[in-house]
Formats: sequence, structure tokens, C-alpha cells
Amino acid sequence: ADAMVKEGKGLAKIHKNIVVKVPLIAEGLKATKRMAAEGIKVNVTLCFSPTQALLAAKAGAWCVSPFIGRLDDISSNGMELIRQILTIYRNYDFKTQVLVASVRHPQHVVEAALAGGHICTMPFSIFQQMVKHPLTDSGLKKFLADWEAQAKK
Repeated sequence: ADAMVKEGKGLAKIHKNIVVKVPLIAEGLKATKRMAAEGIKVNVTLCFSPTQALLAAKAGAWCVSPFIGRLDDISSNGMELIRQILTIYRNYDFKTQVLVASVRHPQHVVEAALAGGHICTMPFSIFQQMVKHPLTDSGLKKFLADWEAQAKK
């Protein structure tokens, strides 16, 4: 934990918006508790269970990162984990934010938002898929065609 705290303190000095990332292991939780006590924001990452998320919040994590896609990959339900964590956090009024990680498709983003997830990290390709919709594309074509037809009158 000492090495994580030392590195975290150094990173936190760079800018007030720095969030130090630590793994959800016993030493990471110890480091989180120490850094949080000094006002350093900590993202406890590699969360795969509600009990892990509970420990992260109790340690004072600014956010916890459950990896939903990796759970789905092993036939578990990643989104159910998000719902469980959010329920626990609401029940105990924890301020820890839920950063939904390992997003595999736009539906993960929708489900995370509906559940109340605070932050969602995703590959750029997912963002591109979220922007795209066939009715937007066809509607834009129609608007442009109407505009060009009007301009010729």
C-alpha cells in the first residue's frame, strides 16, 4: 500500500482533477483509505462483485469501476452487478460514483444510464455506434434533397 500511496500522492499534486487508479485488492483498499483521508480522489478498479464495491465505498473511493463486459464474457450478468452496486450505494448513502467499464456495445450504455450509473467509459467505436441511426441518415438525405430541390426553383 505504501508504494501506491506514494505514487498516488505524486500524481495528485499534478492537478486537482487527477483521479488515482488502484486495483481492488487488499493493499489497494488500504491505499484508498489513506489517500481518501488526504482528499485524493481514488478510482478502485477491477471490480467484479457487490462485496468488492461495498469495500471500495467503505474505504472512501471516489469511484469504483465494475467491468461489465468481462462478466458477460464468462456468462455472468454485468448489468445486474451495476444495479446491485447502485442499490447498495443508495441504501447507505455512499457518495462513491459507479464508473461502468468494459462496455461492449451501445445497449450497455443505455442500461447503465437507466440503472443510474454515473460514468461510462467505452471505446471510441461504441461512441460512433451511439451517434449512428438509420433514420437520422435517411432523414438527413431527405432534408438535403428537399433543400436542393427548393434552391433550383
